[in-house]
Amino acid sequence: MNNPLLTESDLPFGAPRFDMIRDEHYLPSFRQGLKELKEEVDDIVNDHREPDFENTIEALEFSGKTFGRVSSIFYNLKEADTCEQMDAIAEEVSPLRTEAAAYVSLNSGLFERVKSVYDRRGSLDLDPVQERLVEKTYKSFVRGGALLSDAGKAELVEIQNELAMLTLSFQKNSLAAANAFRLNLTDESDLAGLPGYVREMGASAAAGYGQTGWTYDLSLPSYLPFLQYSTRRDLREKLYMAYSTKSVSGEFDNTGICRRIAALRIRMAELLGYGTYAEYAVEERMVGSVANIYKFIDELMEPSLSAAVREMSELKAFAVASGFEGDELMPWDFSFWSEKYRESLYDLSDEQLKPFFRLEKCIDAVFGLATRLYGITFEERSDLPVYHKDVHVYEVKDADGSHLALFYADFFPRATKRGGAWMTDFRGQSVENGVEKRPFISIVTNFTKPTADAPSLLTHKELVTFLHEFGHSLHGILTRGRYPSMTGTNVDHDFVELPSQIMENWGFEKEFLKSFATDYRTGEPIPDELIEKIKASQNYHAAYFQVRQLQFGILDLAWNDITVLPDEGTVELEARVYGPFNVMPKVPGTCVSTTFSHIFSGGYAAGYYSYKWAEVLAADAFSLFQERGIFNTEVAGSFRRNILSKGSSAPEAGLYRAFRGHDPESRALLVKLGIIR
Repeated sequence: MNNPLLTESDLPFGAPRFDMIRDEHYLPSFRQGLKELKEEVDDIVNDHREPDFENTIEALEFSGKTFGRVSSIFYNLKEADTCEQMDAIAEEVSPLRTEAAAYVSLNSGLFERVKSVYDRRGSLDLDPVQERLVEKTYKSFVRGGALLSDAGKAELVEIQNELAMLTLSFQKNSLAAANAFRLNLTDESDLAGLPGYVREMGASAAAGYGQTGWTYDLSLPSYLPFLQYSTRRDLREKLYMAYSTKSVSGEFDNTGICRRIAALRIRMAELLGYGTYAEYAVEERMVGSVANIYKFIDELMEPSLSAAVREMSELKAFAVASGFEGDELMPWDFSFWSEKYRESLYDLSDEQLKPFFRLEKCIDAVFGLATRLYGITFEERSDLPVYHKDVHVYEVKDADGSHLALFYADFFPRATKRGGAWMTDFRGQSVENGVEKRPFISIVTNFTKPTADAPSLLTHKELVTFLHEFGHSLHGILTRGRYPSMTGTNVDHDFVELPSQIMENWGFEKEFLKSFATDYRTGEPIPDELIEKIKASQNYHAAYFQVRQLQFGILDLAWNDITVLPDEGTVELEARVYGPFNVMPKVPGTCVSTTFSHIFSGGYAAGYYSYKWAEVLAADAFSLFQERGIFNTEVAGSFRRNILSKGSSAPEAGLYRAFRGHDPESRALLVKLGIIR
């Protein structure tokens, strides 16, 4: 069988042969990749020469390329375009991945060579990047169990195997639970309050599902507008409860999986000599300690919580004055009355704004922003294959015309794609034996699809989401390094969100919005007054949303900064943790944890705080653009040199200081959000 995953691609830049890859190619490729990895590791271990940087550290850094390449393609497609067969393959591959990781991290002969280089690193004439790679490699072995006894190593492998399988089950259940619910409406009176574009979206979805009438599901482009605009409180409650009880019980129950993952992490941390899993996770992050996370959250929570309580009090007063007759606002009321109150305060709605944010124009604008800041350009390549008909691929070139990256864009929701938005890569950047490989970057979102009557139109929030994920993409596109484990977005978790968070700011800048936002129906530019309203409403309910994000961070720690698994169930644990910080009623039976993929299957365990941490960095960093001009190429050049191109080639705190000239403070975010003055 000719396997495109095991042969060098003949396409320009070595682009993946998505047109030839089939499900049956994955397992043989993983097995071959594991075989090659073991052979390469054995060659390092059996090398008769004295261990040095080149024959040990560098050789290890570039080992396992086939296994890594296959993993990148398979797991990225499993997130973006999965199927039952891929789920089954993932279960078969899971122990192979654990075996591969253990063959490296628990290999005593390999660790001896790494330790030998580490112990002599000061006398080996290494440059700073090489020395950092030595230190990171040694620490990864220690954190991976290299100092454990044979019995301890065997137990660690068992834990990692089970965690890998549980993660797959968590993901599978989350997606299945989301796809299992559809609100199909056949009476037009049930559409009361819904604007035209939401009705059109519902009709299009119904047709796609083979139903009559209008259908709304749990994908965010469908779910959020319904809660925002529907005047049918009973239907809002029904949709909210379906969304907020995903995987809480029944066929796709994740409650037990959450508890088991937490229990395994407790044991893993104990085995490796850490007090909690959070201590283990935070060791390699900017924040420095778990205590600093709590301190950071407290600094933000105290002023934000009191401000959020005031915001909700004002919202209820408005709702009551506008005809709300319930005893208290419930979570399914929040989006509806928040939208109404926002419209009354700012005379602004998503329906007003969407015509100005046609997806194609937004794409041109976001690409154009990168051109203006960094001189790079994007050219669509119709000659390169993609994994789904909705995907577009672009070649990214630097200002001098040289090739930088391939950029894959996958914008629309489908049943085979998980919810949310993210950036990833099919290949990172590296330089091996003097030959550079440039990256293949991917952005995946769930924006509203075009309908028979309208193109794909973004809400302003979706435009900001686009800018966020594009910021991650620039981090991958503009990287310049040698070693793949230290390039692009392979940085501290609480630093990785800086390039994404800072890009969001342009979504509120008049000069940027005026450059592209035109009404798709008339061609008229967006009026200045609308931009002023966008800017004025930027911090609308900022405290409420900040408290919500901080709650997620606290919930994350409640699962990962523990030494004993609580007796209470998953739903009960979450209700207890949220209790002191709720500004709206917590509805019995609802649960975030059961679909909280960031901490149970997405690599952010004990790291969710990092979104707010990076938001502080971004608030402080963007202030330099505000001082010198939002399109200032000198500031952008410094951001590219010191942040975007560096990866983790130097300590992240130092990279930030090199750009900004000082350390950030949490006060910068509180001021930006208008919570304090």
